[in-house]
Amino acid sequence: MARKPKVLPALEWLSPRLRLTRALSLGCFFGLIVLLVINNLWFANLHGARVEVILAIELIPLLLLLPGMLMGSARAHAWTCFVVNIYFIKGVLAAFDPARAVFGWIEVLVSLGLFVSGLLFVRWKFQHERRLAGEGN
Repeated sequence: MARKPKVLPALEWLSPRLRLTRALSLGCFFGLIVLLVINNLWFANLHGARVEVILAIELIPLLLLLPGMLMGSARAHAWTCFVVNIYFIKGVLAAFDPARAVFGWIEVLVSLGLFVSGLLFVRWKFQHERRLAGEGN
């Protein structure tokens, strides 16, 4: 028995959701960068480590994804969903340390927001492109 193909949503339904999830993912992306910079410059106890080295280690994965995120690439958003799991785990570990609990929970929430909004953007972007190509009419 052949499976019936799923019906694609209308462009009028997809367009506002694409704009919203792109704005949310960019906001969370830059929020995560700002959070990491502020924490490492003013609050983190680095035990004598050089701040610029720690910042470089934490920011390079995000900065590699920055051009694609700014261009609205679905592929970059998908890769961001993979990379942001590192920051989610780091936030969970920090949340259990009483001295870093606030930072940890903020990092968890921002990374979770980036994951969800990025994932929804990828899904709706591909549906939008398929609809524009004439599929699902």
